[in-house]
Amino acid sequence: MSGSKGNIKFSCNDFRSVARALTIVENDLEGADLLLKNLDFTKNVPIIGITGPPGAGKSTLVNSLISTLVNKGNKIAVLAIDPTSPFNLGSLLGDRIRMATHFNHPDVFIRSLATRGSLGGLSAKTIEMSDVLRAAGFDYVLIETVGVGQSEIEIAGLADITFVVLVPEGGDEIQSIKSGLMEIADAFIVNKADRDGADVFANNLKKMVQQKGGQIPVFKTIASENGGITEITDFILSAIGKTNKRKEYLLAEKAYKIIQQKRMVDINKVKLQQAITQAMADPLFNLYSFVENYF
Repeated sequence: MSGSKGNIKFSCNDFRSVARALTIVENDLEGADLLLKNLDFTKNVPIIGITGPPGAGKSTLVNSLISTLVNKGNKIAVLAIDPTSPFNLGSLLGDRIRMATHFNHPDVFIRSLATRGSLGGLSAKTIEMSDVLRAAGFDYVLIETVGVGQSEIEIAGLADITFVVLVPEGGDEIQSIKSGLMEIADAFIVNKADRDGADVFANNLKKMVQQKGGQIPVFKTIASENGGITEITDFILSAIGKTNKRKEYLLAEKAYKIIQQKRMVDINKVKLQQAITQAMADPLFNLYSFVENYF
């Protein structure tokens, strides 16, 4: 399956071509606009978003989901998003290490992506890159966010199905879950369910969902042992093909991000930091005056 009608051809049957296409889009190289405008979405490829707090075991969960889906004869693409340091703009990009068992699998394509200073858990390029993977003809695209700040809300603007992963250690935090999180989660996953308090945590979560009038399922998994993963994949399969009531919202959020990115294209964060450093030498430095004069 060809991913583009333009000069740049790529397909899930040729991972090198997919990697090249992603690099072109991620770095705004020559041909990026033409590639994006000619993406071919003849195949319905669901995007599965997985988010949650650090330490919830998201990467382990993704690893188990990959195994189950691949065993069903599917080709899987993964975008694993790592946080970028606000100080040196570097990123560990360590998800490839945690998913090492699938790194060389012929039916699994894994790409790590740095947030590059994005305030939430998604890179500004995540939308375009996920669309490239959809157009390449994979059966599923999995996106794992860094699980910080606004990432839980942001992923709802990108994914067809959003899983929020929590752990029993969350304890009292269950009472402070944002209402927005309740709205964007298609399902909650209580991972590491073999730990003390997991049943109580999961039951409290179910009660909270019911109190808010929701029908959001709560799953329990032990991802490190593939426990409960079949139920998750069954839920994904049952959700595919159903009318997405949030389609307009999803597209509006994606359009907003793309417009935001294009309007900020001439703002280089490194140069901005250098300019701030110079401006701070003035004892009368005012951030708001600086910003107004920077454009």
